[in-house]
Amino acid sequence: MKNRASISPIRIAITAVFTSLVFVSTTIFSIYVPQTRGFFNIGETMVYTTAVLFGPIIGAFAGGFGSMLADLFLGYPHYALATLVIKACEGAVVGALTQKRMRFGSKLQWKIFTITFSLIAGVLLAAIGSLYYSGSVELYIGFPPPETPTLILFVPKEFWYSLGVLVILLVSLVGFVFEPELGWHVFSILLGGSLMVIGYFLYQQFFLGVLAIVEIPVNIGQMVIGLVLAIPIVRALRRSLPSTKT
Repeated sequence: MKNRASISPIRIAITAVFTSLVFVSTTIFSIYVPQTRGFFNIGETMVYTTAVLFGPIIGAFAGGFGSMLADLFLGYPHYALATLVIKACEGAVVGALTQKRMRFGSKLQWKIFTITFSLIAGVLLAAIGSLYYSGSVELYIGFPPPETPTLILFVPKEFWYSLGVLVILLVSLVGFVFEPELGWHVFSILLGGSLMVIGYFLYQQFFLGVLAIVEIPVNIGQMVIGLVLAIPIVRALRRSLPSTKT
C-alpha cells in the first residue's frame, strides 16, 4: 500500500505541475551580471518550494528535470546533464532535511536557531546583492526570454542593505512569534543550495575548463534570493492548502 501511495495519480500530477513551474521560473526572468558575464534566474525559488512542500523525491525530480529542460530551451545543452544531477541533488537534500528536523529541548532554542540563520541569510543577501546586482541592471522578462533587455534599472547598494536587514527582521519575527522552527527550513535550503554552488563550481572548473570561481557569487545569489522568495510562498500555500502540510 505504501508503494502504491508513493506513485499515486495525485503525486504524479503534483510532480508534473511543479516540474513545469521550475522550468518556467528558470526561463521567464533573468538578470545579466556583467561582472561574470553570466545570468541570474529565480528557478531556485520553485526548486526549494517543491522540496519543502513535497519532500525529496518530488523535489529531486522537479528540480532536476525542470532545470535541465530550461537549459536545453535556453540553448545551454553543455550544462543540461550537469544541471539534471546538481539540481536533483539540491532538491533531494532540501526535501529530506525539511522532513527530518533536529530536536531541541525548548522553543527558545528553536527561536535562537532561527534568528541565527536569518542573520546568515540576510548578511549573504546584502553582501552578494550589493557587490554583483547593484548599479546598472539588465532585466530579461518574458517567455521565451527576449534577445534584448526588457528593462534597464539602476539599483543602488543601499537597496540590498535594506533588503538584507528586512529579511533578518521578518524571518526573526515570524520565527519568534509564529513558527519557532522556521530556521530549520532556512538551514535546509542553505545546505542544499550550497551543494548547488559547489556542484556547478566543480563542473565548470574540471569539465568546462572555465574560470569557475567568478560564478560562485552569482550562484550564491540565486540560492539566497530563492530562499527569500520560497519561504513566504511555502507559508502561503500551506495556509491555503492545508493538505500540503502532510
